[in-house]
Amino acid sequence: MITKRKKNTRQRGSKTHGWGAKKKHRGAGNRGGRGKAGTGKRADQKKQTILKKYGKSYFGKFGFKKPNKKDTKTINLGYLEKNFDKLLKNKLIKQEKDTFLINLKDLKINKLLGSGKITKKFKIIAERFSKNTKEKIEKLGGEISKE
Repeated sequence: MITKRKKNTRQRGSKTHGWGAKKKHRGAGNRGGRGKAGTGKRADQKKQTILKKYGKSYFGKFGFKKPNKKDTKTINLGYLEKNFDKLLKNKLIKQEKDTFLINLKDLKINKLLGSGKITKKFKIIAERFSKNTKEKIEKLGGEISKE
């Protein structure tokens, strides 16, 4: 393949780069403006042709929309163990024989994560939980379920 020099490098030193007088080929004015310029008051005929060619989706703003993330509030298993007495006193944990029942909806928590150590047998009702959490709870003979 032959390598060809760019045209503009050959025209270095030339004031006009092959466009005649200095004032010609200056800004966007030589092409009727930028973007949708000229589609206004006196150029309504241009707007009609644009609508025919591209449809109504040509005008207006279009772009990316951020997905609405669900507000997740999380806690770890370690939190339940650390604040066990306080939660039991406030009746957010109920005791059934040797098992402690916790409904995370009462705590306004969406997700339970598995960080931290637990020593008690829990029966937990949660909207969401991690695999690690399930393994830790079932290891001690407890259970975890979705709402």
